[in-house]
Amino acid sequence: MTGQAGLRYVYAVCRPFEAALQSQLTGVAGAPPGLLRHHGLVAVVSTVPEGDFAEAPLRDHLADRDWLAATARAHQGVVDALTTVTTPLPLRPGTVFRDDSGVRTMMEACEADFRYALDRLDGMVEWGVTLYAGPDSPETDPARAGEFARTLHERLSRRAEDFRLHPPQDAAPAGVQERNLLDVAYLVARAHCEEFVELVDRTKGEVPGIRVELSGPWAAYSFYSFTGDLALHERPDPPDLLARPGSGTATGSGPRS
Repeated sequence: MTGQAGLRYVYAVCRPFEAALQSQLTGVAGAPPGLLRHHGLVAVVSTVPEGDFAEAPLRDHLADRDWLAATARAHQGVVDALTTVTTPLPLRPGTVFRDDSGVRTMMEACEADFRYALDRLDGMVEWGVTLYAGPDSPETDPARAGEFARTLHERLSRRAEDFRLHPPQDAAPAGVQERNLLDVAYLVARAHCEEFVELVDRTKGEVPGIRVELSGPWAAYSFYSFTGDLALHERPDPPDLLARPGSGTATGSGPRS
């Protein structure tokens, strides 16, 4: 992707893959993503205008929730497309470099971490499971609801390679008076996804008044975080731009039992 004006926006790092990305796929600022290869790794990048992504204008955009939401959707759209053909390591939205040389420098500096994470996450995807209890149903008293949440988490974690517990969400969906009982990301082998989804589906309606939501499959957002400090400038931190699919922030983990 040399010879193009603008900054280099990086979506993810992965291993080389043979399958083609969607022909009409566009990324942030409407640019199609491309592949930048270095030392047997691939950075998925596109060109973005300095007028939006240099440090000062990017800081100004933090007050524009519509712009942030559009950027987050475009970023996630590229990562989602990658997840169908390979195992990507998503980078934080807003990660930009001056040029291809800067991206390669980052890849080389973080090469060992990237390879370790790719080995650990190869063939895995993330599923999110969230439980909500309605306010009025007698079946959703705290003791029974809590026991159902604990039991479901134990059953699901036995079918996952790892998990991340997220703090309960304070805000229920608009217009719904519910309390959040459980919010967990599970790392699941692709080969076991059908079994995992079927298990979640069987729990729906098991306890009246408790709603079970399943989301995914996602890239392993909750199980990998790029910590390199070689980006052109600090990435923005508003929740709109950095939230994982679903919501919440990782607070703990547990291995497969």
